[in-house]
Amino acid sequence: MNEKFLEVLKHEGPVTIITVNAHPAHVVNTWMSYIDVVGNTLTIPAAGMHSIEADFPTDNHVTLTFGSKAVEGTVGPGAGFHVHGTGRFVDSGAEFEAKKARFPWVTRLLIVTIDDIQQKI
Repeated sequence: MNEKFLEVLKHEGPVTIITVNAHPAHVVNTWMSYIDVVGNTLTIPAAGMHSIEADFPTDNHVTLTFGSKAVEGTVGPGAGFHVHGTGRFVDSGAEFEAKKARFPWVTRLLIVTIDDIQQKI
């Protein structure tokens, strides 16, 4: 796992999740503090996110953007990343129950298997 990426995740900020197979692309947002890294996956609580969930039967590839100006980047203050992977939603199981215990509003859990992490700034 990319250490600079993990450092960015320690700071609060928005995360954008994008699917590109719809026209226009579907975009949803969440907060970094909601996301857990488990091995090579991201677990993300979901209450909405219906637009990207509807895209998954056709193409479950997602791009997520993360950033924090509190972390040194490639050219000064501020580091940003694009994470590419595949996603799936679950509404039961141990991971879902653990996330729901922390966030009672959760209706599903988005699990993203990371294919690639690219530092952009």
